[in-house]
Amino acid sequence: MSGMATVTKLAGETVGQEFLVFTLGDEEYGIDILKVQEIRGYDQVTRIANTPSFIKGVTNLRGVIVPIIDLRLKFDQPDVEYNDNTVVIVLNLVQRVVGIVVDGVSDVLSLTQDQIRPAPEFAVTMSTEYMTGLGALGERMLILVDIEKLLNSDEMALVDTLRSA
Repeated sequence: MSGMATVTKLAGETVGQEFLVFTLGDEEYGIDILKVQEIRGYDQVTRIANTPSFIKGVTNLRGVIVPIIDLRLKFDQPDVEYNDNTVVIVLNLVQRVVGIVVDGVSDVLSLTQDQIRPAPEFAVTMSTEYMTGLGALGERMLILVDIEKLLNSDEMALVDTLRSA
């Protein structure tokens, strides 16, 4: 990921916002690329007792204990399988580093403001409070997620209590 060019904004020039696109089931989601630290394969994690099933456990990433959250389980996806495509997106958020397990990562897309539609009033897969909008690219629809908000919900407070344990 270190080879990615940084986009410098010139005054008055609008550069699209870059999103990392990942899949969960049949849906494609986009998250702000600036929050992504790295993408790695799914490794074994250390399970922690008394946590919701979507918190798979923790893993040690170069000395940092990182909670791993299976977003597929969080979004009640049926029959979650782990295979060679399963990846962990390691996110560097304001207060913490967190890994999220997704079905796969497809690409990095730059969306301009015109391509981002407001979030619908209701959403099938997730609560709309976590959506920042929908990215429209031709036939593709990306669900744009405010990952910080999603992972700062009450459940994530559990992760913090784990970390301080």
